[in-house]
Order: sequence, then C-alpha cells, then structure tokens
Amino acid sequence: MGSGKRGLLTAALTVVCAVTVLAAPGTAFAAPAPIPAPTPAPTPLPDKDLEEVRAKLDKLYHDASAATDAYNAAEEKAKKQSAEIAELERKIDQGQQRLDGLKDRAGAAARDQYRTGGLSSTAQFLLTDDPSRFLDGAGRVLQGQRAATGLMAELARTQKELRVYADDASAQWERLEGNRKAKAAAKKKIEQQIDAAEKLQSRLEKKEKERLAELEREAARKAQTAWLDTGVLEHAHDQASAPGEKAVEYATAQLGKPYVWGAEGPDSFDCSGLTSQAWAAAGHPVPRTSQEQWRQLPHVDVEDMRPGDLVIYFHDASHVALYIGDGTIIHAPRPGRTVTKAGAGSMPILGVVRPDAVTGTAHPAPSR
Repeated sequence: MGSGKRGLLTAALTVVCAVTVLAAPGTAFAAPAPIPAPTPAPTPLPDKDLEEVRAKLDKLYHDASAATDAYNAAEEKAKKQSAEIAELERKIDQGQQRLDGLKDRAGAAARDQYRTGGLSSTAQFLLTDDPSRFLDGAGRVLQGQRAATGLMAELARTQKELRVYADDASAQWERLEGNRKAKAAAKKKIEQQIDAAEKLQSRLEKKEKERLAELEREAARKAQTAWLDTGVLEHAHDQASAPGEKAVEYATAQLGKPYVWGAEGPDSFDCSGLTSQAWAAAGHPVPRTSQEQWRQLPHVDVEDMRPGDLVIYFHDASHVALYIGDGTIIHAPRPGRTVTKAGAGSMPILGVVRPDAVTGTAHPAPSR
C-alpha cells in the first residue's frame, strides 16, 4: 500500500473514531484535564527527633500516672470518710433517741413532784411523823437521789457524746470536701496530660509511629539487658508463696485487657488497680495506690524478689507491676495500651515489696 493510501486510511480511522465518540449518548465533552504533578511523600522525622517525641510522651504519661495515683488516693479517702460519716450519723441518731428518752424520764419526775404539792421526796421524808414511813422514806429518798444523780449524769454524758459526734461529722465533711476537690484536680490533670500525649502522637505519620514504637521497644530491651547484666537475678527465687501464685494467676488472666485510669477491674485496669486486685484475689488485701503499696508493704531486696512480689517504679513510686519470675513482670502500662508482660528492668526500679511477708520494713512514701 502506497504512502498516500496509508495517509487516507489513517485519516479515515480518525474520523470514524471521532464520530463514534460523538454518537455515544450522554457523553460530556471537555478539554482533557492536566495531569497533576505527583505530591512528594513527607520526609519522616529522623530518629533524633523521634527520640525527643518519645521522651515527651514518657513524661506526659508519667505525669498522668502520678495524677492517677493522687486521684485513686483521694477516692479511697472519700470512700472511707463517707462510711465514717454514715456511722457518725447512726450514732448521732441513736444518741438523740437516748437523750429524748432521758428527757422524758426527767419530765416524768418533774410532773410527779408537781402532783405531790411541789415537795420533793426529801422534804416529805423530813416532815413525816410515822417511824415506819420514816424508814421507808429514807430508803426511797436514797434511791431517788441515786436515780436522779444517775439520770442527770447520763443526760450530761449523752449530750457530750452528741457534741463530739457532731464535731467529728463536721470535720469529716470538711475533709471529704477537700478530697473531692483533690480528686477533681487530679482528674483534670490526668485528662490534660493524656490529651496532650494523644495530640502529639496524632501529628506523626504512620511510618513515624511505627518507628517510634520500634524505638520504645529498643529502649526497653537495652534497659532490660543492662539490668540483667548486673547479675541481679543470680539469687532471685522462682518459687512463689501460695498467695503469690494466686496473685500471679489472677494477673495472667487479665492479659490483653485495656488500661483505663482509675479502673480496678474486671474489664479494665490501671497499674495499681491490677496489683491490688491480684492480691485481693490471693486473700491479702493491699493499699489501692502504688505509692501506698510502697509506703505500707514490707520491703525486700531486689535480688531476693520472687513471683508475686510488687515492683515499684520511678522516684515517686508512680507505677507498679507484679513480678512473675524469670525477670518478667505483668503490668498495665498506660492509656492506649493493654495489660501485658515486660522486662522487670525495662523501667527505673525504685524497689520491691512483698504483700505476704511475715516481717519487713515499712518505709515512708517518697516526697513528691
């Protein structure tokens, strides 16, 4: 085919294609849109910057954990004070009923004196001329005097008790209100710290979040390795006490449940909520907060810890975990995480306490 024919064929095909397109019903026509230039992928933050982010997140969550401990402590005190106020109110009610009864008895005595002409039993006794009545009267006077003295003493004692109960109730109400305010302030701080942490994380790209998680795992591994390299577990015990075994069993059954601040089960936990419930299940109730667990429970050397012991973390005792042996803990880490296993040395250890120790030394809570 000559070049002239090829040119005619090409032109014809072009015309056919154009007609076919024009003939298609409902077809809209517009100039072809320009192809947008590809958007360059954001450059991930370098590890140095991500380490700074990790440090900020650690501080925010640490502060939230410390505030959670303050919240839990205020809540426990409020519960105790509410119960004490209820008991005081019961005593006040009983005392008031007793006081009303004593007043009725005193009123009855006064009415009796009125009926006898206003003369007391003592005066009537002195005025009688009948020796037999004189002796009977003497006995009655003594009995009456004792009864009157006892009645007045009981009235005074009951009134004093009521004043003490009322003063105690007033003081408890003031303390209760103070703890309610402390709880509200702690709650506000918790929410602020968690909100700031979540906003910081939300600004990260997916790859940056993945790398951040990897850096966290690397830091935990390095800390755990350094801790193990000290030989701390050379003399550690792997055999738990019977209650310790029960505590470990309870904590193990909670693996995977979410961290929720202020929660103590059964569906979610914070760090001390988990440890307190684990030991409650073992038959040994312990304080609700990590700071009180550190302050009140017997201390043992880290080298002597055994499964079931509680490992207290950070200088302010703001985190706690349950040791399960072989250098491993179970704990509720922080918001957004679940109850999990971790290396016991992956965080700075303040010390170890043993809830079922027969003897031990209780230390004061660290200053904050």
